[in-house]
Amino acid sequence: MSDAERLMRESIETKERFLREGGGTVLQRMADAIVGALRRGKRIYVCGNGGSAADAQHIAGELIGRFMRERAPLPCIALTTDTSVLTAIANDYSFDAVFERQVIGLVAEGDVLLALSTSGRSANVVRAVQAARARGAVTLGFSGRDGGRLLELCDLCLVAPSDVSARIQEVHITAAHILCELVERDYFASQER
Repeated sequence: MSDAERLMRESIETKERFLREGGGTVLQRMADAIVGALRRGKRIYVCGNGGSAADAQHIAGELIGRFMRERAPLPCIALTTDTSVLTAIANDYSFDAVFERQVIGLVAEGDVLLALSTSGRSANVVRAVQAARARGAVTLGFSGRDGGRLLELCDLCLVAPSDVSARIQEVHITAAHILCELVERDYFASQER
């Protein structure tokens, strides 16, 4: 078996383990929570660092743009995209506050914050979740390893069963695509009735 085949099998096995350990159920509950918030006229916010920042932007792009079907845009904002805001907060406060300050300024009761961190321990992501909880938002987490702080802080937390960041992020992006598909299907199915 080549190294490429071995790594692909490792990725597949991580996803299969995720399903065996109930990840699909958590993902469905997350989709239901987002659809419920959208039905109440609420917004979705997403944050993360590095590859998780890219995933946050990807998720926002799929929801506010479109995923599988033509439909109205959904209100989803990645807190990772405004370099002036990010650098001002990092400079004037600290990097640990870059998402927290945005959550305090933007997130309302009943909105959803989806926080991504492969370790579940990123200080700026944890502080964003704490701020969102204080504001009465629904908190969702994508984590890995043992779930970290996100597992205990979030209303629902999807934990990729791996200690390898690449495998965790592969579960996260697969889960993100499924989440977007479920949200799009379920929210707009209810609109069409």
